[in-house]
Amino acid sequence: HAEVVLKGTNVDGVYDCHSRDNNATFEHISFRELGSRGAIPMDSTALSFCDENSIPVVVFNLLEPGNISKAICGDQVGTFIDRTGRMS
Repeated sequence: HAEVVLKGTNVDGVYDCHSRDNNATFEHISFRELGSRGAIPMDSTALSFCDENSIPVVVFNLLEPGNISKAICGDQVGTFIDRTGRMS
């Protein structure tokens, strides 16, 4: 199965709608916390599939030069979503 799902989009990651800073994105968040905050960065069925199969998701800005390479190489870019929500 896939090691990670890369979700290229036109925003820098998953935004924290509860933050006073409208530009605050999560660096790392769990699937559970994502759902409890109502932040759904992609199709909910696809997100549930990734959660149930322990496949992390990286949401990143596809339009920013160099971000595709960073995402493929595993460098920090956008928001990393997994079951733990903690950086390892």
